[in-house]
Amino acid sequence: MEIAGEISLSEDPGATMRKWREIFSISQVELAKYLDITVSTISDYEGNRRKSPGTTVVKRFVNALFEIDKIKGGIISAKFREKEKPVNEYFEVHEFARSIALKDFVELIKGKVLTNPDLVETKKVYGYTLIDSIKVILDMPFSYFQNLYGNVNQRVFIFTGISTGRSPFVVVRVSPSKPSAIVLHNIDPEKVDRLAIKISDRERIPMIVTKASVEEIKDALNRI
Repeated sequence: MEIAGEISLSEDPGATMRKWREIFSISQVELAKYLDITVSTISDYEGNRRKSPGTTVVKRFVNALFEIDKIKGGIISAKFREKEKPVNEYFEVHEFARSIALKDFVELIKGKVLTNPDLVETKKVYGYTLIDSIKVILDMPFSYFQNLYGNVNQRVFIFTGISTGRSPFVVVRVSPSKPSAIVLHNIDPEKVDRLAIKISDRERIPMIVTKASVEEIKDALNRI
């Protein structure tokens, strides 16, 4: 299973466990109650104050995440099932081993914030999706759209192949799910469409531009 493997191979298993618990929107109290252990035990594992969890602990942890999610309606579990669709032709989804502050994300990609700078200072993200905007907008089946979000909505969409930035924001505007921020790749700030800026402000989704190459972006972010 993806989660169990990531925790077992992580150089910081505690942070990875915390990341997945947060992705599933499960509190330490909820998890401890389900596993019939103390909250301090959960805290110790996440803070690496206990030795790295063995396979038994990891298995119980992962099973608990899905069982608690099932009780809450199974929203996250459904996303895992959706991920099985063949989507690499349209976009790449990358999950971080730990959460990262959005302001640090912007720095890593050498970005410039154009809208909602206050949210950039407070948000944290768990991954990014690199999107070929032309293929997604013109060719991708609508049923694939939710796959853009990977395991969690708290992520950044990076759109390549854009000319004005209008189309990505129009697409997100009509979507029930929203990313934490949108990056427009290789565009001058003065060329960004005014409607895109208006949608960004209305939806409270920070707009970021970057001239860094795709290779530079992936190299910087895939280390997280």
